[in-house]
Amino acid sequence: MGVEVLGAAFADSLALLADAGHMLTDAAALAFAWAATRIAARPADARRSFGYQRLRVLATFINGCALLCIVAWIAFKAAQRLLQPAPVDGNVILWIGIGGLLVNLVVFVMLRRNAAHDMNVSAAALHVMGDLLGSVAAVVAGAVILRTGWAPIDPLLSLLVSALIVHSAWTLVRQSAHILMEGAPDWLDLRELRSTLEQHVPAIREVHHVHCWQVGPHETLLTMHAAVDSGVDHSAVLRQANTVLAEKFGITHATIQIEDQECVGADCGPAVQQATHSHAAAR
Repeated sequence: MGVEVLGAAFADSLALLADAGHMLTDAAALAFAWAATRIAARPADARRSFGYQRLRVLATFINGCALLCIVAWIAFKAAQRLLQPAPVDGNVILWIGIGGLLVNLVVFVMLRRNAAHDMNVSAAALHVMGDLLGSVAAVVAGAVILRTGWAPIDPLLSLLVSALIVHSAWTLVRQSAHILMEGAPDWLDLRELRSTLEQHVPAIREVHHVHCWQVGPHETLLTMHAAVDSGVDHSAVLRQANTVLAEKFGITHATIQIEDQECVGADCGPAVQQATHSHAAAR
């Protein structure tokens, strides 16, 4: 980052300056992601009974927002440079871009190994991918300027890099915000969950008051009421219901209230089940 700042000042390159600014924020983002992962590994305590897993989601949300802010800043500076062109030193851009490319490539490969299993690591990897693309843009800009002298390639490639990372950054922000808002998992169909429990646990007549949310990227919690036939063994119903939830939906932490009486709440009956399903599908 330091080398790119000096190179940007010497060569008057927006591509190098944008990449250096991105790296500055990424250094903080990587530190935050690392700290969140370490803290999230702590066990639950009396004050936080679910542990610290939600911190990884919060880190993802903040990193995603930071990426969007960086993209907006780069786009603004690129627009200024297109309106007011300035000469740049292609040789400096080229060699500094090659050095940055090699460093970012190594870091990206290291992070990518675990990105598919952790939203927080995925956000960190996305930051580094932005730096990687910025380095590629710097190399291409330097080569084009050296060969043709066409300076607008510098801000144009900065805009291209920004456009490439906007979609992924917004996806991270949307997914993490959904978890922070206690939203139900996208893969969960509440109507299917109800019907599956009623089919596989004969004693259950009806399932209602179902609430499902995620503590972290991989742990799903559920609460629900189950109306059962009078005189059945409640413990057996609980065991069977928990088994179905774990095997069919991967939900291993469920709180189930058994009811012998008819449901009198607002979330009862087929009509409400259909409405809940439609709401979930719309989301």
